[in-house]
Amino acid sequence: MASSLSSTLTLPDNKMPSLRMVPMPADTNSSGDIFGGWIMAQVDIAGSIPATLAARGRVATVAVNSFVFKQPVFVGDVVSFYADVVKTGNTSIMVNVEVYAQRNPRVPEVVKVTEATLTYVALDDFGKPRAVHPE
Repeated sequence: MASSLSSTLTLPDNKMPSLRMVPMPADTNSSGDIFGGWIMAQVDIAGSIPATLAARGRVATVAVNSFVFKQPVFVGDVVSFYADVVKTGNTSIMVNVEVYAQRNPRVPEVVKVTEATLTYVALDDFGKPRAVHPE
């Protein structure tokens, strides 16, 4: 499914992706598209990377503040997850994740497929919330 809105997109060139994946046939739903749960799991992993760095330690996901699927993801797409800390609280870290798919190698196309905001909490060695270290 090509969209005229997607023909002018490029991957963000000012930062590296937190995660890049290629979904496989085992990751599809009954319609043949990549299962939304697979995408959600990868978004959580991608978001946890900058959250862990900001917390300087262990974090846990405490909220999915928003999650929007904009386009389907297909087997063989190169899916790039860009994650940035957007807010830090006393024990929490809010992360925005944008997801792009590169597809159609013969006629390259980039589409924004998902965007989400998640909140993580910094944890101590006993799994209890702790203060996020100031930078």
